[in-house]
Amino acid sequence: MSYSQKLLACASALRAVLPDSERQGRVLAAIERTEQDTRLDPPVQGLQRAVHALPLSDEDRDVLHGHWLGHPLHPALVQVPLGTWFSAAVLDLIPGKRRHYAPAVLIATGLVAAVPAAVTGWVDWAELRKPQMRVGLLHAIANSAGVILYAYSLGARVRGHTVRGRAFGYAGLTVVAVGGALGGHLAYRQAAAVNHAEDIPVRTEPGWHALGAVADFPVGKAVRRIVGETPVLVVRASGNTVHVLADRCSHMAGPLSQGELVDGCVRCPWHGSVFRLSDGWNVSGPATSPQPVFETRHVDGVVEARLA
Repeated sequence: MSYSQKLLACASALRAVLPDSERQGRVLAAIERTEQDTRLDPPVQGLQRAVHALPLSDEDRDVLHGHWLGHPLHPALVQVPLGTWFSAAVLDLIPGKRRHYAPAVLIATGLVAAVPAAVTGWVDWAELRKPQMRVGLLHAIANSAGVILYAYSLGARVRGHTVRGRAFGYAGLTVVAVGGALGGHLAYRQAAAVNHAEDIPVRTEPGWHALGAVADFPVGKAVRRIVGETPVLVVRASGNTVHVLADRCSHMAGPLSQGELVDGCVRCPWHGSVFRLSDGWNVSGPATSPQPVFETRHVDGVVEARLA
């Protein structure tokens, strides 16, 4: 095969992978087929049960979800192993024997940092929807393979096999890059672990909106109403105080109006996130974002609400 033919073959392969104006590339199409592949459900369900069975309290899980941070902790933690491994790959390109120890130190640092990153990732993964969990499983498999390759790379370097260590390192970086691409698909294509209530202020028309007569809302019962195009949860407390929250849970858009009301809070029926009715605060996860809250007033016996 001539050089020009090789270039044409490479260009053709690249076109097959990348999307164009008429269709998406083969890689993205394959990932989307994975989203609907029910053959992955048995291992997904088994792993989900295992993650839920971990000896972690609700407070521990909230820490791992990133409740205290206000967004998932996992994406922040993965920066350390990715950064150290990529830096090791760059240093491996620099000639000179005196620099051989530096990539090994970076790889070892990345292996240690990969442990908390993996733990937070698994805890988040166990609270996703089935299509997201299927892709997430492949994401975890790719990253696990990358960790194994980097462990081999470190072992080879310690024994003085620098060339072999570099080969394992670059193989590990390639596999981890695939895992990162799958993670990006999870976050940006499938909207996993993002705030599903972020668009409420944009979609909700300003001003007061009538929800119904006070008598239409039984005390202590969850009622679903619509404000413009936004579904809301309405709960009438004692003394005719009325609480209104956006109905779609910020974690995965679960219907809060179908959830349980306990001690001035509502628990999402899908994944158990708890929100305070008075101000929408996410008391416990897996939700890391508060729920949009509406102000209320009574006008001639009618409950009105507007976004706070």
